[in-house]
Amino acid sequence: MINLTAIYVLWLREMKRFIRAKSRVIGTLAMPLFFLVFLGFGFGSTAVSGLPEGVSYMNFLIPGVVGMSMLFTSMFAGISVLWDREFGFLKEIMVAPVNRVSIVLGRIAGGVTTSLIQGLLTLMISFLVGFQWPGIVPLLGAMLFMALISTTFIGLGLVFASRMKDMQGFNLVMNFVIFPTFFLSGALFPLQNLPGFIKAISYVDPLTYGIDGMRNVLLGQQFLFPIEYDILFLTGFSALMVFLGAYSFEKSESV
Repeated sequence: MINLTAIYVLWLREMKRFIRAKSRVIGTLAMPLFFLVFLGFGFGSTAVSGLPEGVSYMNFLIPGVVGMSMLFTSMFAGISVLWDREFGFLKEIMVAPVNRVSIVLGRIAGGVTTSLIQGLLTLMISFLVGFQWPGIVPLLGAMLFMALISTTFIGLGLVFASRMKDMQGFNLVMNFVIFPTFFLSGALFPLQNLPGFIKAISYVDPLTYGIDGMRNVLLGQQFLFPIEYDILFLTGFSALMVFLGAYSFEKSESV
């Protein structure tokens, strides 16, 4: 049975850790800012093939950079499992009279909240480089896609972290997974420019649907798929990753 108190306690723990780690917030915002400044302004005056008419490269790039921020923040949320195992906290919560699904949901809730905060901060930074306020309804739609992206990749991070015991191995696997996921998502360039077989691979990348959905709602026009498809596929990926994350965590060792 789901234990709401356990979920709240784990969520609150993540919030306190996030608030206290100010350098973590600054560090995660630095890379999106660099991408926006160097890529956005560097290619802003260049004609990029595959862009819809009337859409500048900077506006095309901004949802991709927000998606990148969500991807990195969410995947590395799995590192906390390894830290908790190393310092004994994981063993303590494993022996508590709480089912592991509640523990997983508490971690995901905390990770999604911190990722949403960082995603919104990244979006606020984009206003400094010329992005126009989209309105409250598009912003809420973008937050929905941010939450689904975060849930998906926190679940995936838990799958890896539940199977590993050392930080070095986790970082290697994360780099092997994160960068292909990022570059195949169309965050930096239109997927229409890719060869057919690579484009087919990108369609099984959950981040593709998250970034495409954010572009649809923030820029007000369809890019790759209708927004209903983006929500449907990303929700399916999200549910699958939560299930796999909970299952892997259930089978993992606490020490």
